[in-house]
Amino acid sequence: MTSQWVPIGLEQPGMGHYSMLADGTLGEKIICKNEYGERVDCPTNGNVSENEDFSFPGEEMAPPYYADLGKKANDVFSKGYHFGVFKLDLKTKSESGVEFSSGITSNQESGKVFGSLSSKYAVKDYGLTFTEKWNTDNTLATDITIQDKIAAGLKVTLEGTFAPQTGSKTGKLKTSFANETVAVNTNLDLDMAGPIVDVAAVLKYQGWLAGANTQFDTQKGKFSKNNFAFGYQTNDFALHTNVDNGKNFGGSIYQKVSDKIDCGVSMRWTAGSADTLFGVGAKFALDADASLHAKVNNKSLIGLGYQQKLRPGVTLTLSAAIDGQNFNAGGHKVGVAFELEP
Repeated sequence: MTSQWVPIGLEQPGMGHYSMLADGTLGEKIICKNEYGERVDCPTNGNVSENEDFSFPGEEMAPPYYADLGKKANDVFSKGYHFGVFKLDLKTKSESGVEFSSGITSNQESGKVFGSLSSKYAVKDYGLTFTEKWNTDNTLATDITIQDKIAAGLKVTLEGTFAPQTGSKTGKLKTSFANETVAVNTNLDLDMAGPIVDVAAVLKYQGWLAGANTQFDTQKGKFSKNNFAFGYQTNDFALHTNVDNGKNFGGSIYQKVSDKIDCGVSMRWTAGSADTLFGVGAKFALDADASLHAKVNNKSLIGLGYQQKLRPGVTLTLSAAIDGQNFNAGGHKVGVAFELEP
């Protein structure tokens, strides 16, 4: 939970309470917010943990990166579903601060089993993070990241992959920068034959968002991607529209109806085609540890999910995909996922 301290005279209506000074007089009004920026009831004793984050009047959140535009609506349609797979994820952390993540996924249809293992270690004094990854396709990957040291808000990542069986090697240099007004990120493919340069930027003004994403292939000497997006976002509402390469159109709407209900609407269509994809989805929180998920699109494909925190650090997800147009023909999918973390 984060807290916002607002001096008397600048307080806003809503949840909150005043702090009590040592002499018994009222001090500042404390407005408590959760991780999503939504106002919630403050602790009754008025004390705030020293580990909590603070935001002050006039401080604004940075705009999302281009790839994260429409993320709130996308999460309604993607989180809580694992169709056609059995999945197990495990996260742990050693006493020395090294984070380990491993996962295994079994595809019911193909029978293929995919596994991955990664470790991450942060050197906070230097803003460095080292990540090592391996998967069952026998691909090794290394990421080195430095953040907020070259410049405030700037993150630079050098990525490399190596496949011992084929000798294939790849490299990427990624940068990202964000402040209260703009979020910019670049992706440079380190291919000596001719790198591919990907650049994206998002501008924010009073909740309105405008973004552009372009990709240039230096080997072919032409632009391979020209995308634009426009939207509006608040703590409980998000509108997103996009045009990809002038022919693929999309849009989404997210609305937090209440503390327990999140809803999303998504649309996709292509110029020159009559095929339009339209879907609605919702998440309903039964309590602090359980939630129901449901979605359906105009092709009568229905997704259902149930997520339950069995105990701290242990989460079970059950999901099912139903083809409403061919209900009796079968082909429906179910999925089970376990997530374990400290």
